[in-house]
Amino acid sequence: MLLMVEGDVMIGLEFDDQPERYMKDIGRRFPDHEMRETVNPCGFSDHVLAYYKGDLEAIDGLPTRGDGTPFQERVWAELRRIKVGTTISYGELAMRLGDRNAMRAVGLANGRNPISVVVPCHRVIGADGTLTGYGGGVPRKSWLLNHEGVPIRNGRVDRQTDLFEHDPRKRMNRVASS
Repeated sequence: MLLMVEGDVMIGLEFDDQPERYMKDIGRRFPDHEMRETVNPCGFSDHVLAYYKGDLEAIDGLPTRGDGTPFQERVWAELRRIKVGTTISYGELAMRLGDRNAMRAVGLANGRNPISVVVPCHRVIGADGTLTGYGGGVPRKSWLLNHEGVPIRNGRVDRQTDLFEHDPRKRMNRVASS
């Protein structure tokens, strides 16, 4: 992944197979930027690696700044409130923001999220459970949700497997105690 930091705040995180998308966004947000390569800026790389190794809360609370419009910032802040192992629809996200008619605007803001994974736009799905668009690609979205314990079947969140609880630790505990 490509990670960008300004001061002690994460301002970008993108998959490294899409450098043109990342650089276009950085150029738009920071036209006079000067990039320097560094190792593990602010310890953020360690947190991201820990998440991928299974410590799903390792990225919670990392300081981020997306530099979006006021509406985008509200959407991104609400994304940070979606708990690991859970999903919500675009409509649910719009309702959380107080405007159930803002589904398309929420989708557009979600798509402009410059801080993948840490600002978990991958946890937003279609109303019918489908894994709709994701800047990193739907297969990657599926992988991330599976990594977080969300059951996926045929390109949809499998709500029949576990209607109320996607937390993989709790699901494992129920299986172990059965």
